[in-house]
Amino acid sequence: MSGIRCILSSSNDDNMVGCYGSGSGEVGTSNGHMKLLDLLDEAVPGVGTYEDFNTIDWVREKSKDRDRHREITSKSKLSTWALLQSVSDAFSGWLLMLLVGLSSGALAGLIDITAHWMTDLKEGVCLSGFWFNHEHCCWTSNETTFQERDRCPEWKSWAELMVGTPEGASAYIINYLLYVCWALLFSLLAVFLVRAFAPYACGSGIPEIKTILSGFIIRGYLGKWTLLIKTITLVLAVSSGLSLGKEGPMVHVSCCCANILCHLFTKYRKNEAKRREVLSAAAAVGVSVAFGAPIGGVLFSLEEVSYYFPLKTLWRSFFAALVGAFTLRSINPFGNSRLVLFYVEFHAPWHLLELVPFVMLGIFGGLWGALFIRTNIAWCRRRKTTRLGRFPVVEVLLVTLATAVLAFPNEYTRMSGSELISELFNDCSLLDSSKLCDYAERDPAINGSESGNELPDRPAGSGLYTALWQLVLALIFKVVITIFTFGIKVPSGLFIPSMLAYYHPEWSMLKGWCTPGADCITPGLYAMVGATACLGGVTRMTVSLVVIMFELTGGLEYIVPLMAATMTSKWVADALGREGIYEAHIRLNGYPFLEAKEEYAHQTLAMDVMRPRRSDPALAVLTQDDMTVGQVEELVAATEYSGYPVVVSHDSLRLVGFVLRRDLLIFIENARKHQEGVVSASLVLFGDHPPPQPANGPPPVKLRSILDLCPFTVTDHTPMEIVVDIFRKMGLRQSLVTHNGRLLGIITKKDILKHMAQMANRDPDSILFN
Repeated sequence: MSGIRCILSSSNDDNMVGCYGSGSGEVGTSNGHMKLLDLLDEAVPGVGTYEDFNTIDWVREKSKDRDRHREITSKSKLSTWALLQSVSDAFSGWLLMLLVGLSSGALAGLIDITAHWMTDLKEGVCLSGFWFNHEHCCWTSNETTFQERDRCPEWKSWAELMVGTPEGASAYIINYLLYVCWALLFSLLAVFLVRAFAPYACGSGIPEIKTILSGFIIRGYLGKWTLLIKTITLVLAVSSGLSLGKEGPMVHVSCCCANILCHLFTKYRKNEAKRREVLSAAAAVGVSVAFGAPIGGVLFSLEEVSYYFPLKTLWRSFFAALVGAFTLRSINPFGNSRLVLFYVEFHAPWHLLELVPFVMLGIFGGLWGALFIRTNIAWCRRRKTTRLGRFPVVEVLLVTLATAVLAFPNEYTRMSGSELISELFNDCSLLDSSKLCDYAERDPAINGSESGNELPDRPAGSGLYTALWQLVLALIFKVVITIFTFGIKVPSGLFIPSMLAYYHPEWSMLKGWCTPGADCITPGLYAMVGATACLGGVTRMTVSLVVIMFELTGGLEYIVPLMAATMTSKWVADALGREGIYEAHIRLNGYPFLEAKEEYAHQTLAMDVMRPRRSDPALAVLTQDDMTVGQVEELVAATEYSGYPVVVSHDSLRLVGFVLRRDLLIFIENARKHQEGVVSASLVLFGDHPPPQPANGPPPVKLRSILDLCPFTVTDHTPMEIVVDIFRKMGLRQSLVTHNGRLLGIITKKDILKHMAQMANRDPDSILFN
């Protein structure tokens, strides 16, 4: 006797229904209910798995997990050992989150320490220990003064080692040449390792992570080799001085750790949907250890990358991000007892009139974000369609050479991105030796008060004006070079743009609140708001970005300026283009991703999108009980579809179910090997009540167990707006189209994406799919 199993899985606002046949019969359980034999225990190896560049069946995967959980729960009442297994299964998710947080935090600390050391290696070496970077080398020195904290006898520049003097034209040329040579060496090693061992280790990784989390399969993208090479080459790429960050690559590294650790637990190894819940948490950990912002990391995963994010995943993401941040804090890679190198803490209040410049910074950030996305995508498209893409090593070396040659003369482009942000976010004090804090002293007799030497009342010195011009040049340089850097064949994330503000207390509009001797404005706050606006214009992040910046600064009172700049930036950027940088690269690479933020505004019906079209051959279907093994194999060999509808007959086309191509081939091959007498003339039976078989005929192959008995269907007059919404929320691979119960065609995710591309006047054939 055969039966049907239908599972309803509910989480948040997503309801997932899966129905599967059971071809082996029914067995009784201890509670008196009938239990169908579980198809998805994978008695036939390979059944229920997916090929590369295919989309998973979310409905099937959630049903598998619900069946597994019910079986464990029912067995836990039978014995103590089964109860312990049930407890272990429930705890395995939290244990996995612990391991992901520990491994990601440890790798982030290793990357930070090594990158800081190798960045300083371009300028010199520590004689007391070559493994010390510049800052740590001078920490151990007894001759370091407060005014010259970066100078000590133990640290020698390359010019000092070669010509014996740190000053002069010859010393400058030697330092210049070695800086460029080290940068070229680091980038050459990075691009060579990526190209030779792990091509998936290049780029940011977030577009691919978003696509994978939506259900797409990219074999090897989160594998062991990718993790190893991405970790090594990320250090090399950052150390080379390229205008890139490590935030996106850190998300990729954390997801690689999670994917590898998932294989230690059967619950996650055999279920693609459950594994994607872990990857969502891992994305939160990646941002947590990259920015030192665990709460912002969780919100980033929820807002930006995750496709399916139930409450359980939210809690586990929070725990994993906490563990990752704690691990990084324990390693203390920056030696400042902070999670980030550029942690700052402001205390001066902001004034209501300052919302005007904050909004102006938001407008600038939105304009810059839209400009960056358009120019970067245009350059990347040119790379893909011209001979330039055939020489990735040459491109990386040319970009590195241009970056190093132009960056060295300007100290603000020569220093690493983290050091630059730390310099600009910092608030000046009287003892600060930075050129940005070069304020001239006033004569107390002129001011009539000893408070004339207070920093807020000091006029700008020559060093400050020099620094301002250098920062203007640095801004122009960063804007241009980042366009060509993001997307080259090395690990590359988005940097945080930084700005500087300088106030003029003599201006009439500032005299209203600038009292003598008091801080009028906080220049570092403007740098922080400008950085937030630019990053928001590029990524279109909102809530998560504000929380990340709040966690970086520790200033609760600056949330309103950050929110104002972020929303203004998003509005301006969205007015010029709806896609953020990650969505733009997803579309550029042709990944099958249905963006939840994109609205479907066209008035089309399911019949306009379904296949076959009027000029196409008839729909390829399997019949319930009158096809032979040979006929099925011929049909599969003649087509390349990922699955086939099963109907009662070719005349009626009344739908019975849907079977996946991979499962069909695996099951038939297994039957030929292990079921005696199966030949090409053997009947293939999908029905619940097979017809009588001749006594002397070959035995049939019963495939009821791999048949999806309740595939999703829509009518031919269903609006495509509803169909697209169903595909997004349910994570469907395909939906069958019927008319009065008669099968007409099929709509796949690829069909929807191609249709949407056509309606937007884009190339529909650019989309990758199975």
